Amino acid sequence: MTDWSSTDLEKIGAAEELSLQSERADGSLRDPVTIWVVRVSDHLYVRSVKGTKGPWYRGTTSHHQGRVDAGGVRRKVSFRQADQREYADVDAAYNDKYGRYASIVPNLLTDEARTSTLRLDPS
Repeated sequence: MTDWSSTDLEKIGAAEELSLQSERADGSLRDPVTIWVVRVSDHLYVRSVKGTKGPWYRGTTSHHQGRVDAGGVRRKVSFRQADQREYADVDAAYNDKYGRYASIVPNLLTDEARTSTLRLDPS
């Protein structure tokens, strides 16, 4: 596994939105989906408002590979299921970064949404 560079972490972590494309079994990329991304320490996370039933989330579970584009950084990534112990820090990061969207953020803090928390690891 490769680590994120500090520059990539800063750029992606500061980006308002991230474009995510998951990889199909044949290696082709699905259509991009625009979602929110948060940084916790040296890791980047995304989660689905619809939880594990969300279409883009389901796409990440078939091959666990894809590409992200945010803050001027485009990288191949692996999608890793976050551990439950990471949820509280990710919740806090969503509140800190996107708290001004008070009508949306609570939807990312439900138990259903938490179960879809993915860590993005550069590959």
